[in-house]
Amino acid sequence: MVSVKGIALSLLVATGVASAALSTAALGQDSGLARTPPMGWNSWNHFGTSVTDAIIRAQADAMVSSGMKDVGYTYVNIDDGWEGQRDASGVLYPNEKFPDMKQLADYVHSKGLKLGIYSTPGPKTCGGFAGSQDHEEQDAQQFAAWGIDYLKYDWCSGQGDLKAAFTKMHDALQRTGRPIVYSVCEYGMERVWAWGPSVGGNLWRTTMDIADNYDRMSLIGFMQNGLERFAGPGHWNDPDMLEVGNGGMNLDEYRTHVGLWAILAAPLIAGNDLSKMTAETVSLLTNPEVIAVDQDSAGIQGRRVAQEGPLEVWMKPLADGTKAVGLFNRSTHGLPNVVSFHDVGALERVTVRDLWTRKDLGTFDGSFTANLNAHSVMLITLRDATATAPPSTLSQ
Repeated sequence: MVSVKGIALSLLVATGVASAALSTAALGQDSGLARTPPMGWNSWNHFGTSVTDAIIRAQADAMVSSGMKDVGYTYVNIDDGWEGQRDASGVLYPNEKFPDMKQLADYVHSKGLKLGIYSTPGPKTCGGFAGSQDHEEQDAQQFAAWGIDYLKYDWCSGQGDLKAAFTKMHDALQRTGRPIVYSVCEYGMERVWAWGPSVGGNLWRTTMDIADNYDRMSLIGFMQNGLERFAGPGHWNDPDMLEVGNGGMNLDEYRTHVGLWAILAAPLIAGNDLSKMTAETVSLLTNPEVIAVDQDSAGIQGRRVAQEGPLEVWMKPLADGTKAVGLFNRSTHGLPNVVSFHDVGALERVTVRDLWTRKDLGTFDGSFTANLNAHSVMLITLRDATATAPPSTLSQ
């Protein structure tokens, strides 16, 4: 939501086989929260600073009625635009669009969901509203009193030492005694993936803002390769929120968006108007087998294992020993893409399952080929075929 010029992401180079998620000790502070990537919704991508109490209630209602809650979406997050003025003692109040934040939190909680909010370590938010600089303790206590469950802390007008600024708010949140997921947002500056856990981050933005078009989404998503060793339960790389349902991409491109984010074990934070979704959008956001890849308990971020021009193969190991694989076509015309089972660490004989259609495609030896539309992905799992084969097959 902010344009920061001259920031280049120095991505790490992936070497050898996929790196396992770092241990809890190596990751730094561990709040016990976000054991899988957070799932929910955020107001910014669709509503910007026009967000209101009524909009938040409508999104909570729709998250339940659409079935999103049933598949794991939990957080309803207010982004920038809720802030009002501080009183003489420095206490920050919401503006007129949010008449009673505690009542709003109670409403969201009554739906079995959780409420998130937004601030910045600078004096002003990206939208020009009051930030938390010099009021971290007051704001943290206020958030806890309202019943807030998630804080997106956005650098915006922040200056100076990023680590100190983000640590200061984390420590203030800890002192409230309320479990609050801490989303660190600094656009990937200063290799945040290497120090995000040490400042208490449960997730940290690794990129500049996403936009609702294929070029921007794919640039952000595919550049996550090499960051997999910094992610794990409680601590996630965040390539920004989902744009699914906002209308700027076609079905194949939105499938690439969701499929890649699932392989990346990225937070799944929807950014559309949940109260006006098409059946197609609901289906994309609630596919249980795709979500299961993202939410897999092993907490391993996937990586690219093969590339041929615009064709890429990505793999994410799952806790049950199967491999989730994304076959991507980044070209502007249809092409076949082949995954070699050797490249993804699978056995030579595997059963392939299509996660979009939720159907087994059969048993294959050595490799599998998908015919892909432009800007599309086939998301599959590979499991050892010999483990479920009948005895007569095993003896041959």
